Amino acid sequence: MGEEIRIDGQLDEAAWDRAEPLSTLRTVEPTQGLAPTLGTEVRIIAAPTAIYVGIRAFDHDPAGIVSYSKARDSDLRSEDHLKILLDPFRDGQSGFVFAVNPAGARYDALVADQGLGENASWDAVWEARTTISDDGWLAEIRIPIQSITFSRGLEAWGFNVERRVQRLLEVSRWASPSRLALFTQTRRAGELIDLPAFDPGWGLTVRPALTTGVEKTGPEEPWQEEADPSLDVFQRLGSNTTAVLTVNTDFAETEVDTRRTNLTRFPLFFPEKRSFFLDGADIFEFGTGMTTFHRPDIIPFFTRRIGLVEGQEVPIRVGGKVSGRAGQAGRTNFGGLATATDAVDGLVPASEMGAFRVRQNLLDQSSIGAIGTLGDPYGRSGSYMAGVDGVYNTSSFRGNRNLIIGAWGMYTDREDLSGDQSAWGVTVDYPNDVWDLWVSYKRIGDGFDPSLSFVPRRSVHLANTGVNYRWWDPYPGIFNLYFELVPIMAWDLSGDLESYRIFTAPINIRFNSGDRFEFNVQPQGERLPEDFEIVDGVVIPAGEYDWVRYRAEVDFAQKRVVSGRLSVWFGPFYDGDMTEFSARIAINPSDFLNLELAGTRNQGTLPGGEVLQEVASARVQMNFSPDLQWSFLGQYDREAKEFGVNCRIRWTFTPLGDLFFIYNNTAFDELDGGWTTQASQFLLKVQYAFRR
Repeated sequence: MGEEIRIDGQLDEAAWDRAEPLSTLRTVEPTQGLAPTLGTEVRIIAAPTAIYVGIRAFDHDPAGIVSYSKARDSDLRSEDHLKILLDPFRDGQSGFVFAVNPAGARYDALVADQGLGENASWDAVWEARTTISDDGWLAEIRIPIQSITFSRGLEAWGFNVERRVQRLLEVSRWASPSRLALFTQTRRAGELIDLPAFDPGWGLTVRPALTTGVEKTGPEEPWQEEADPSLDVFQRLGSNTTAVLTVNTDFAETEVDTRRTNLTRFPLFFPEKRSFFLDGADIFEFGTGMTTFHRPDIIPFFTRRIGLVEGQEVPIRVGGKVSGRAGQAGRTNFGGLATATDAVDGLVPASEMGAFRVRQNLLDQSSIGAIGTLGDPYGRSGSYMAGVDGVYNTSSFRGNRNLIIGAWGMYTDREDLSGDQSAWGVTVDYPNDVWDLWVSYKRIGDGFDPSLSFVPRRSVHLANTGVNYRWWDPYPGIFNLYFELVPIMAWDLSGDLESYRIFTAPINIRFNSGDRFEFNVQPQGERLPEDFEIVDGVVIPAGEYDWVRYRAEVDFAQKRVVSGRLSVWFGPFYDGDMTEFSARIAINPSDFLNLELAGTRNQGTLPGGEVLQEVASARVQMNFSPDLQWSFLGQYDREAKEFGVNCRIRWTFTPLGDLFFIYNNTAFDELDGGWTTQASQFLLKVQYAFRR
């Protein structure tokens, strides 16, 4: 390279002028393969220790740029942004995603589901700076080689770049500018060539942290001081494997879960947010068709079972993890994790738990693999789960269509289990642009209850299919029409129908303005095997119920200062009626201040009584820079009579160091109408990573 590049969003070093720009991007949406309305110039510099990307995003109307986020890991899908894809293994199934918006907000993710999605919870050390000028905006990006794994000796990496212009609803892409191709499908990416011999150094990162503060665990309890050191050590084993050791693991900076209402018989799912478990999470992915309409039916290895029991934190004394890829071009994926947790009086004993995963790539995009877990958070003996899976995945079906066929099976055991302790499933998926079709079947035994899995429903056959059709540019002013038909069925193991739901979207219109209107009709039914207490004191008797519900939903385009979504389900519900109203209003006067108000109100009348659930939240974020934010989240749950506050300051004082200030408070509404503080916490955490 010959000179140091300063990451300041200026692109004024001579090295950028010497780097040859990529060929022109072409449009993906709203039309395919055309020259975009606004030009984009991309230059890349590959140095032994980092990949540098410089981008000029031309825009003749900078005032029209839609950019209101600055915080790390913001959802940039509805803003102007640039997205980069790296595939350092050229295996067509894995990769890394980096994105930045004009305000400098950074987003990173792992390629998930063998190229069909993104795991946005992953975080890496990298830098990006942006500037806005009279002719558009500039982005300057540095991705250290130490932050990613790669297959040593490859002469080319998979690479792609994509740009979104929100006010035009225009997406342009360098490689595979087709709506049939997902950006995360690394099999369809272009190539980054003329790579140097990369030098990851020792590959050692040592990140000590200290968390100190005071907390009050009950209204009558005294304030207690705490000062807890913790340590994370990352060691690269070659270029394609990472070993992690964590001691006295601390998750003080992890954002609290969002409160939600529940009108079903089954538990809600909350995703993993803790950094130790997210690193290398793509290695532990298993099976296909594990979700039904965005809700998981099975998660074979659910890391929230470790260190979290019945909503209470269980200290992790020590944990270790190894994950990576081996063999030619890294086609053998493997991972192992082990933890030891402390005892918590009256809740759980000290426990050791772990998991392993291995997956062998076959053909271009297919694989077979195995998974296993050991241990139990409650200390029950003999606990394990083992499973195998296979996936045939191609993006060349009928020329350039996507097709996925998958099968999996699992078995579990524990001292208290009996009955059918197995589960298995098959899926055929045709996830394409105009037609998106699938059929999926799962059988879950009555004794299938793995200690480290998420299985909300057992003793059941689950089947669902989908027939979705997207019609582009059908009429003037309409961006596209999207029609959906998704039948979902469940039978008990004796073959008797237990529940069904037929989701339809006869009207789903997205306008060229970015606004959207949808109307749904949903016949559904339940055969309750036993009484169901839907809320405290309101019981739906066992029996057969059939009804039809309706929904109207409006999205207001996020290119405006005020945007959001309003949604209402209405109509019969079991043997009564129910109205479910939800709203989310975002107010973004600038990229300095972001406000969001959200709430859900479920109100209905059943023979057993009145149902009223209300959850409301207010979120305020002040973005002083992409590296310094203050955020506030207040949440109220009427049913639990609880109000919670999470206030956080995050300062990334260097790419390797962070300082957090966290304030948490939970208060309960007493019967006399007053509020009593149940718990309060003030914490200060500082962490810094030393790299060699």
